Formats: sequence, structure tokens, C-alpha cells
Amino acid sequence: MVHIRFDGRSYDVAETQLGVNASMSDTAIKERLAQHFDVNHNRFESYVVDRRPGGDLIIRPEAVYG
Repeated sequence: MVHIRFDGRSYDVAETQLGVNASMSDTAIKERLAQHFDVNHNRFESYVVDRRPGGDLIIRPEAVYG
């Protein structure tokens, strides 16, 4: 499962629906997300791809503290 936080909303999408897997590079995953959401790829430039031990992916904006 791919958990995505984008544009103020949360989405859960199957890896097969996006055409991604955990072994892909962050750049390739972000490009697929941009295609899925029909936005320019630079919208995901600062996003973090978190690979969980169970195999899930979490894609979220970079956290800024302070």
C-alpha cells in the first residue's frame, strides 16, 4: 500500500495502481505520483519517501520544525 499526503489530503493507493514498488528510486516514485495526480513533477520535489519495514510506502511533505 502507498500512503500519500498531498495537497492537504491523505490517499491510500495500491502499488499496482500507481505502478510503483519499494525498490524503485525516490525520483521514479515521485514521477509516477505526479502522473497519477496530473501535476508537474516538481510538486513532489521536497517530498519524503518513507519505506516501512512491512513494505508500505509513505510519501509526505518534508517536516519542518521550529
